[in-house]
Amino acid sequence: MAAVQFCSNEDKSRNLKLAGTYIDNAVKDGADVVVLPEMFNCCGHTKIMVENAEEIPGDTINFLSDKARTHEIYIVCGSIFEKVEENKVHNTSVIVGRSGETLARYAKVHLFDVDIQDKIRYKESENVVAGQGIVTANIGGVKAGLSICYDLRFCELYRSLALNGAKIIFIPSAFTSTTGEYHWEPLVIARAIENQVFVVAANQIGTSPNNITCYGKSMIVDPWGRVLAKAKESENVITAEVDLSLLEEVRAEIPLFEHRRTDLY
Repeated sequence: MAAVQFCSNEDKSRNLKLAGTYIDNAVKDGADVVVLPEMFNCCGHTKIMVENAEEIPGDTINFLSDKARTHEIYIVCGSIFEKVEENKVHNTSVIVGRSGETLARYAKVHLFDVDIQDKIRYKESENVVAGQGIVTANIGGVKAGLSICYDLRFCELYRSLALNGAKIIFIPSAFTSTTGEYHWEPLVIARAIENQVFVVAANQIGTSPNNITCYGKSMIVDPWGRVLAKAKESENVITAEVDLSLLEEVRAEIPLFEHRRTDLY
């Protein structure tokens, strides 16, 4: 399992070339599943990003399909802006299978509308249309769940994915440094512990053309909350082995799903 961390800009061809290089490097390190960050193909001023929105499949997904087919791996397309209508998009994540086929497609449910005084103001909902449901997919016989960045703050989404059988949950992100310093690692680890799942969180790092800085520190976390891999303070790829027998062991030792009180909520 690999998570790719890099800083995208508004040059789509450059971003795709860079993502391709990191995918190749991840495969050399033995990864058979590669997770890219949120908005990996174009990140910057919203107007430019919306202008670069694509159909799915389109140039970006076709590029990833070729990579997946060449290496016989699974690729989680962090996320891209998907055309909905004029000036409206979905923030969509796609899982591409070993043969280049689209296995799953998830439109971000929780939109990043925040106003942190003197630090960051961003209103994703001005152009992005929220998705309407959770999405899981089978990857090599293992059920995986999809989420994107700001979703991380909504624990009920992750519990729903776990209750629907997810054993791995992907969190492609462009999580900002403003909040990431205090919230990123605790939230990523909490989602793994409370749902007894593996979490793969691939984050952007550095400052994009819209002057927003992302926190980096991409992570792969096991169901016990142990950080199996954490990215350096730079663009790089992290890898870790996902041992599903550990998940079954944790769930047997602390049977959260057997003991939950559905009569209370």
